[in-house]
Amino acid sequence: MSRIRLHVNVDHVATIRQARGEQYPDPVWAAAMCELAGAHGITVHLREDRRHIQDRDVRILKDTVRTVLNLEMAATDEMVRIARELHPDMCTLVPEKREEQTTEGGLVVTGPEAKKVGNAVSALHEAGIGVSLFVQPDRAVVSASRELGADVVELHTGYYSNARGPLIPAELDRLASAAEAAVNFGMRVAAGHGLDYPNVVQVAAIPGVEELNIGHSIIARSVLVGLDTAVRDMLRLLDEGAYGR
Repeated sequence: MSRIRLHVNVDHVATIRQARGEQYPDPVWAAAMCELAGAHGITVHLREDRRHIQDRDVRILKDTVRTVLNLEMAATDEMVRIARELHPDMCTLVPEKREEQTTEGGLVVTGPEAKKVGNAVSALHEAGIGVSLFVQPDRAVVSASRELGADVVELHTGYYSNARGPLIPAELDRLASAAEAAVNFGMRVAAGHGLDYPNVVQVAAIPGVEELNIGHSIIARSVLVGLDTAVRDMLRLLDEGAYGR
């Protein structure tokens, strides 16, 4: 059994901090605790509006994360410049709107938007940074992501996470089909968005999925049980899913 990597998104530690304008809780400290608990990587989203993670956080995380630092970002000139200067281990390009509560939908990788995404991918590659695209679980979208030069596709699991009853198998099939396409194209496969303790095992069981990016559910659980326990509980579920493949 190959273990699925867990990358913990610590954005919402920063959300709590920013709610009061304090210096705590510090997402940098949280990242270290996640690594000590066994997380394989740390993910942060430096949004254009800086609603949670700040530039300072990413700079310090670049120096302190000992696993993998994955920087989520919009495909804008500002964010590409920051990423090239900081040089995280991986950048994940995501869609971003100012009014949204959280990232909605997958990145548009066809039509007029494709050129902007492709330029960002090229600029990051020139700096020696690996690139993932956060996309809908669709074979055609995965193919377009490959054409743009992405190293990894992160499959959007939001529709699966929101599905109930008889809709769940269809969403799992979509994820499995997209993962299979990505593997056939020689790409690595990650997944994330809305994954929680009750629903993560089925995604972890999908062949080809190597990594899950999970944030809100882990941080929410940590309020009640502590961050170390919350991370370890999630890791056990990922192992359960991988064992069931």
